[in-house]
Formats: sequence, structure tokens, C-alpha cells
Amino acid sequence: MAAQSDEERSPATGVRGEPVPSLAGFTVGITAARRTEELATMLERRGAVIQQGAALRIVALADDADLETTTRALIAEPPDIAVATTGIGYRGWMEAADGWGLGEALLTALGSCEMLARGPKARGAIRASGLVDAWSPESESTAEVLEHLLERGVEGCRIAVQLHGEPLPDVVEALEMAGAQVVTVPVYRWAPPLDIAPLDRLIASTLSGGIDMLAFTSAPAAAGLLARAGELGVHDDLVAALRGPVLALCVGPVTAAPLEALDVPTLQPQRSRLGAMVRTLESAAPTRARRLPVASHELELRGHAVLVDGVLRPVPPTPMALLRVLAKRPGRVVPRSELLAAQPGGAADEHAVENAIARLRAALGEPGLVQTVVRRGYRLALEPGTGATGLGGHCTTENRTDEGGRR
Repeated sequence: MAAQSDEERSPATGVRGEPVPSLAGFTVGITAARRTEELATMLERRGAVIQQGAALRIVALADDADLETTTRALIAEPPDIAVATTGIGYRGWMEAADGWGLGEALLTALGSCEMLARGPKARGAIRASGLVDAWSPESESTAEVLEHLLERGVEGCRIAVQLHGEPLPDVVEALEMAGAQVVTVPVYRWAPPLDIAPLDRLIASTLSGGIDMLAFTSAPAAAGLLARAGELGVHDDLVAALRGPVLALCVGPVTAAPLEALDVPTLQPQRSRLGAMVRTLESAAPTRARRLPVASHELELRGHAVLVDGVLRPVPPTPMALLRVLAKRPGRVVPRSELLAAQPGGAADEHAVENAIARLRAALGEPGLVQTVVRRGYRLALEPGTGATGLGGHCTTENRTDEGGRR
């Protein structure tokens, strides 16, 4: 029988010479409550597999009596300064005021004061309402807004601060200590998701090695994920995963704060935008791969797939777990007992290892990549005198296999 070409061997995973999407082979978990479809679409276009598990939900307060009371008070006594912290929050406030018949009166009150915007989204919402903002920080951080206010002096000022889902006690306290009267405007709040199951599945996948990157677009989402992990009794395990194999991708420094407080390293774009965040992940993705010259082939290990000579080949979870163990010591023999222990969920006997190795060879499409060492175990057939690049180091080889290089 004639040898099959690459095209014949891998019709579903591309052919040699075709470009592989930058995030193909990686699984990204999304914790966001809003703009999830937009983020998922950007990631999927780059080849990523998505698992969603919202860590929170936004509860609008359009019918909240406290918000209406606060709005009426600001109309009756307009503030000297008003701070809009989020675009969605500011727009929600305007919509709620319209619903109460107070929209024009609120715009008049805010139009008479100095408007500050925490970032471009809040600035855009202010301008869309017909008003003009006087200042916005480059960092898009609440801390810089506070610093700006304190530097200019706020003694005797009445300041309205639109909250962004959580109270800002430090900001309020600092302004009050500086002599300001602060009115907080809670236009929405964060709450746990109504259906907690997707979040629980996302946490479980992260702990079992099924997630390569977790994407965070708000600090409450990061805090919500950690809080739920604590309720499940796996907080420390999740933090360990985020400090190790799982990359924490954050849209900006404010979002990253709950994670960095736990010494979790984060990847952030220079500009706090979804598009910039995805492009930053694209740039970092190659460093998450492991490259090995094996049996005259080039292997690149990604999250749930392997590039074999540039052709993407998905690998099931159990064979991939064994491949990662083999790749830690490429060229060296790994005993069956060690591979048995590495199988997700455990296995009854060494026959499970043989089955998983067979599935691995089938997934890779090149049986000779994984060699059987008689009565000892298995090894990756690393090219003599070569080493691994990426997430690994130099290695040595051992050459005791059966005649076919396989079982």
C-alpha cells in the first residue's frame, strides 16, 4: 500500500504548509458577565477553544428606590464634581432617570458641574448624553482619579461618584477626609450568577488541566471566581494553578488587582481593551508551547493539541496527559507506573496505559514518535544530540526499543 500523504492523513486538522491559527490548540476560560460573545468570537477566530463560566452577573438598579432618591437629591442640589466610572453604568443611570421622567433634569444638574471620566468608555457615554467631560486619566484607574481630585483640592466640594458594581470605601473615605461631601450613585451591582454550574465546571476544568488561559475583564469577576473556589474548598488549588500552568489574562491593572494580591502573575495589554488583550495573548501564546525534535519530526505541544510538522492534531485529555509526562524527560524512559499515576481520574491497571499510548499514537498520526522500551516503559524518540525548546530544557536519550519503535 502506498504511503498516505499529509493531506490524506489529516483532512480535519489542516495540511503541512498551511498557517495554523495563533491560538489553535489552546483552551481559554471566560469569566465575564458581559461582552462574552464579543470576546469569545475574537478568541475563536484565532483558533482557541472557549469554555465559558461567568463568575458574576450584573444586576441593574433601575427600579431601586435608593437610586431614585439619590438622583432626585442631585437634581435638587447639583454636585460641584461628578465622576463617571463606567460607560455601562452611566448609560444605565441615564436610562433609569428617563424612566422616572427625570432624564432632562439630571442632565441639567450634571451639565452645571465638572464631569470626570475614569476612562474612554465613560467619556464616550458622557458625550453621547450631550455633556462634555473635563478630564480623564491615562491609566483608566480609579486611583488616578482620586489622586487628581486630592491634588486639586476638594474641601467644601459636593462630589457625586457613580459606582461600578462595588462600593469604593477607600475613595469615599479619602475624599471625605479631604473635606468633600460625597454622594455615591450605585447604578448596578455585581451578584453571583443565577446558574452557578458553568462556573463550577470552569473551575473543575482549570484544576484538571483542561484550561490553558483564564480571561478576566473585571475585578469583580476575578474576586467572584476566587470566592466560589473557596466555597468549593479548592481556593488554594486554584491559586496554585494560576501561579503555575494556567495563564491569568487580565484586561488591565484594576482587573488584575485581586489576583496579584495573591501573588498570581498576570498578563495585561498596554491599553485596557478587549482587542488589545487578545493581541497580547497571541504574542504570549508561543511561550506557552513546548517544541521538540522527535524521530525526524517537529512537535509543538499546545494545550489540547500537538503540531506535528506544522499540522495541528487534537489529542484527547488522557493521551495528552501522558504526552506531557513523556515530554518532561524527552528521550528518557518513563515507567508504566508513572504514566499510570498521571492519567486523569486514575486507572485500574497498566493496560490502561497501553490503551492511552495507542490513542496517543493514533492522534499524532506518527506511531514512531512514541517508542516502547521492552519491560520498562515508553519514551519520546528524541533526535540524538538535540534538546527541547519552549517550556522545557535540554534532555538526553536512551535507545532500547522494540524493532518497530512501538508496542
